[in-house]
Amino acid sequence: MEEEEEETPEPLRNFTLKQLRFFDGSKNENTGEEKAVYLSLRGIVFDVSKGRDFYGPGGPYEIFAGRECGVALAKMSFDESLLDDVVACESLGVGDRNELDGWLEKFQHFRCYPVKGRLVPDDKLPSPDRVISADELAKFNGLIEGNPEGKYQCYATHPIYLGAGDFVFDVSFGGVSMYGKGGPYQRFAGKDASRALALMSFDPKDLENTDTSDLEEKQRKVLRDWIDNFKQKKGYPVVGRLGKK
Repeated sequence: MEEEEEETPEPLRNFTLKQLRFFDGSKNENTGEEKAVYLSLRGIVFDVSKGRDFYGPGGPYEIFAGRECGVALAKMSFDESLLDDVVACESLGVGDRNELDGWLEKFQHFRCYPVKGRLVPDDKLPSPDRVISADELAKFNGLIEGNPEGKYQCYATHPIYLGAGDFVFDVSFGGVSMYGKGGPYQRFAGKDASRALALMSFDPKDLENTDTSDLEEKQRKVLRDWIDNFKQKKGYPVVGRLGKK
């Protein structure tokens, strides 16, 4: 008998609040299929799709689907004003903190809901208006190992930056398998990939040469489509602008 191959688990990823809201268990308008059901407890994002009857549409806890709900569950409250506030989890009283710890224990060890990553609050994201040099960009190449520390300690995985047009995107928010170590687009990580994306090219010369002034209009449109995909479909946060000369 042939042994069944185990599926390789998806790498942990980072989530913005907006990205998390997508995973509410409702029907995907584009595919017609039911979305997964995710929720966040103290910034840890769980896939609770196995508990769809509770957390999915029509379930008693559906208000928590696609939301950070640590404080609400700790207080056993359905008050929507308590949702999406990771920081408030740290200021809970002893009783509420113990209640939250109990929920985390239940999710991780009794329900065994898979952990998908971490929710990064909007105020923990870098300014989209800061200028990022080529040297700084190169530091975030998807090859950093170990757990994120310092200002990135609330991240599930190290940031992975990619430059396109005037923007720098953090593609660790959903693109780790594509742009991280071993990914098919890893060579674009930590680079201004504008020219390579516009030409749909993996030629190293098109990463070394970041000039896009000679591109034809149809190639410029391809680049614009990539940027629109990163912003609208993928929801990768803009974490800066390219310091082009």
